[in-house]
Amino acid sequence: MNYILLADMIGDTARDFGVDWPHLISQIVSFLIVAGALVVLAYKPILNVLDERKRRIAEGLANAEKIKQELARTEAARQEVLNQANLQANRLIEEARAAAARVQEQETQKAIAAAEQIIAKAREAAAQDHARMLTELRREVGRLVVETTAKVTGKILTIEDQRRLAEETNRQLAA
Repeated sequence: MNYILLADMIGDTARDFGVDWPHLISQIVSFLIVAGALVVLAYKPILNVLDERKRRIAEGLANAEKIKQELARTEAARQEVLNQANLQANRLIEEARAAAARVQEQETQKAIAAAEQIIAKAREAAAQDHARMLTELRREVGRLVVETTAKVTGKILTIEDQRRLAEETNRQLAA
């Protein structure tokens, strides 16, 4: 019973507002057809496009994070390579300095040895020159003594006399 009263009340209210039931039902059917077509033809494709876009954005963010991590690893590896290169360069520089010091020491020793050899040769040459000059001086003094003696004594000295005077002069010069 309540249903009948409710239906009458709805019917009276609809008549008061001027509802035309055949037109209302046709409009409701038309609305449902258009709404169904929009859901099928527009709303679902738009939602699919939006879902695809969300998925691509999420992939892009994940890829960006992966790239960021890979970049951090690459930067760390690059820094490690640079550190290793710096260490190796420093080691090579130290080795070069040590080698240069060794070469310098060797060249200094060679120069010292060459200088000592030159000094020894110079001393030897000076000693030879000194000996040669002494020999020449003895001969010259001996010759002068023989000439002077010959002039002073007025006699011609024999070869034996000249030799004896030269030997005596040499002994006196040596002493």
